[in-house]
Amino acid sequence: MTENEITEKIIGCAIKVHKILGPGLLESAYEECLYYELCKTEMEVQKQKPIPLIYEDVKLECGYRADLIVNHKVIVEVKSVDALNDIHLAQILTYLKLANCKIGLLINFNVLKLTDGVRRVANQY
Repeated sequence: MTENEITEKIIGCAIKVHKILGPGLLESAYEECLYYELCKTEMEVQKQKPIPLIYEDVKLECGYRADLIVNHKVIVEVKSVDALNDIHLAQILTYLKLANCKIGLLINFNVLKLTDGVRRVANQY
C-alpha cells in the first residue's frame, strides 16, 4: 500500500470520527477513536509509539511519542487546538526524521469541517 493510499484511508477514518464527535473534545478522545477506526481496516496501527533520538553512537530515550504510526510509513499527529501553527509542523517534521518516515498527517479536530484541519507533511530527508 502506498503512502497516498494510506493517507487517503486515514483521512476517511478521521472524517468519520469528526462527523460523529464534532469539535471541542480533548486530543486523547480523538486519538482513541481514530485508532479504533483504523484498527478496523487492514492496516497496521501503532499508538503512542516511542521514537528514540540517536545522537552519534548514543540512543537516547527522550520520551518522544508519535500519536499513531500506520503501516510503518505514515505518522499521524492528532491535535485539538484553535489553529495549527509552526511548532506543530516542526513537531511532526522532527518525528518524521527520527522515525525515518516520508509522510505525516497533522490532523486538527477542533474545526467545523475536518478537511480544513488536515495538513499533509512530507519529510525531505
